[in-house]
Amino acid sequence: MRKTRFNPGAVFAELLAALQAACAAHYGNRLISLAVFGSVGRGAMRPDSDIDLLIVADPLPSGRLARVQDFAPVRKALEPKLMAARADGVQTRWAPLFKTPAETALHPSIILDMTEDARILYDRAGFLNCQLDGLRARLKELGARRVWQGEFWWWDLKPDYKPGEVFAL
Repeated sequence: MRKTRFNPGAVFAELLAALQAACAAHYGNRLISLAVFGSVGRGAMRPDSDIDLLIVADPLPSGRLARVQDFAPVRKALEPKLMAARADGVQTRWAPLFKTPAETALHPSIILDMTEDARILYDRAGFLNCQLDGLRARLKELGARRVWQGEFWWWDLKPDYKPGEVFAL
């Protein structure tokens, strides 16, 4: 009898579908965008990869702790799925970031990486996609590039930068 090969990608796909449903149920009309990024967004996840996610919602409570507490019902709803994934050999955890649309529009540094590796799960009116497209266009104008060195990278935002020069994303 032939053994079935373990497929962590299928386990992550189930987790992401559950995440999308749980966020939609919890945030309701507040949910603007939901995306995963990092190794999961790139499709290069390992069984121990975190699930880096961005939740854009409006309104959100003020402060990181209050936003984490607001996310607690989502985490609780997903706990059975996470336990099932662990039983299947996927030792992952949720790593959420929470931003309002106004905060997202400021292009926090994490948005840079999302220009290349975000997987958008939900995007009301194309908000996040529009933000990422605008930042991609600006990065192209600057000649910016993400430089990989092994498993790590850094951004060369303006390769022709001259000392004292000021530029904005």
